[in-house]
Amino acid sequence: MSALRDALRELPETVFADALESEDEYLIVVDLPGVTAETLDLRAEKGRLVVEARREKDVPGEFEYVRENRSLFLDAELPLPPDATGAGAEATMKRGVLELRLPKRDVAPEQSIPVTDVDA
Repeated sequence: MSALRDALRELPETVFADALESEDEYLIVVDLPGVTAETLDLRAEKGRLVVEARREKDVPGEFEYVRENRSLFLDAELPLPPDATGAGAEATMKRGVLELRLPKRDVAPEQSIPVTDVDA
């Protein structure tokens, strides 16, 4: 999970994110003000979490920008922990906060390996 933790630190200063872990899954929480489920594309591919978000700004007609720092787009790629899988992942968006639950891959159960005696 250290690669994911490091990648979260490299997000733009305006993006706040937490990474949490339980026995069965990871929970990634990302603040995306102004983004809705309809303006968010989220996918797990090739060991990475790809986030493409778009938000709209509503600027009253009688105003013009003196300074504009809030980007309309956020594109980020974060490495997934090696045991995380996008299969069965669940994401919710509520009031600009994304919660993404990524299941952990099942660890191969212990299995007895048959041994054949060839000397007989």
